[in-house]
Amino acid sequence: MSSVVFAPDSLKGSISAADAAAALASGWASVRPDDDVVLRPMADGGEGTLDAFAAAVPGSQRMPVTVTGPDDASTDAAWLLLPPTPDAPAGTAVVELASTSGIELLGDRRLPWTAQTRGFGEAVAAALDHGVSRLVLGIGSSASTDGGVGLLTALGARFADADGRPVASGAEGLADIASIDLSQLRPVPAGGALVLSDVTHPLLGPGGAAAVFGPQKGLEPADIAAVDAGLARLAALLGGADPSTPGAGAAGGTGFALLAWGARLVPGSAEVAELIGLPHAVATASVVVTGEGSFDGQSAAGKAPAHVAALAAATGVRVALVAGRIAADADTSAFAASVSLTDLAGSAESALADPARWLRAAGEHLARSL
Repeated sequence: MSSVVFAPDSLKGSISAADAAAALASGWASVRPDDDVVLRPMADGGEGTLDAFAAAVPGSQRMPVTVTGPDDASTDAAWLLLPPTPDAPAGTAVVELASTSGIELLGDRRLPWTAQTRGFGEAVAAALDHGVSRLVLGIGSSASTDGGVGLLTALGARFADADGRPVASGAEGLADIASIDLSQLRPVPAGGALVLSDVTHPLLGPGGAAAVFGPQKGLEPADIAAVDAGLARLAALLGGADPSTPGAGAAGGTGFALLAWGARLVPGSAEVAELIGLPHAVATASVVVTGEGSFDGQSAAGKAPAHVAALAAATGVRVALVAGRIAADADTSAFAASVSLTDLAGSAESALADPARWLRAAGEHLARSL
């Protein structure tokens, strides 16, 4: 009997990491029912981070919360309470920006000037109200470029214009910030706040939040300089962190706001892997299967499949890749086998229409071929 670990990331906008792992395992088990299957769904701080922890940590509890979404609409979400540990005797809260202030909540809409991170901050505040010892914050999939002003506002900070009035939400309010009052800002919990991100971009400049990620959120090329200047104004007034720190530009500058608050930024995939016990699971496995939605030339830079492959390589375990699509520029040399759902289904449209079906088919294929 072999032990097979299934550790995919989510196929963004299609299926969660937990459901992807379950579908792959189901397909594998239909061919090799005697194998021991271990589900360790992965995440890098974006969509699916809560699901990854919930699937991997026994005794975790979803804590419902209603927050202000990126478009100011009331949004039902949840944060995850992990059981107490010696380092976090009152438990750890996992809070995900994607499900509270994420771009997926907008559907096909883009609100480049008004989208904001207040809902993420409200979920963090709810976890603090519960009395947790530690925070783990996933900040991928942001809808906004507000520099984390919404987040900090929900935690008690006040951002005012020259007349002392609260500035507008979102990127449009950045240029009007004249003063910042942090006297009521809630402190980081005793066990600290760990920020998960797969982004290493600084806050400002041509490699910063506005220039690199703003267009994905609807900013026009002519808007980028103005938003970058607004973020620079925020950084100068807020202080507390270096805007050139790798990851400060994550989530539209939310990374910088969290650094200024006192949180610590870490590579998302590596930290999630440690927290869910993936290194031990891989070390005792015969085969590991990982994956994501689109595996391309950028996937080696901090994405979950690359980290899983590195863990497997370090222990001499075979690793396979399953992806919604595998781009022509992708390097799959680290994998003993690779499967594209688009190729299996015959088209991207068919794969997206029923991802669980084709993930099961991929699991069957790998069980026969490995």
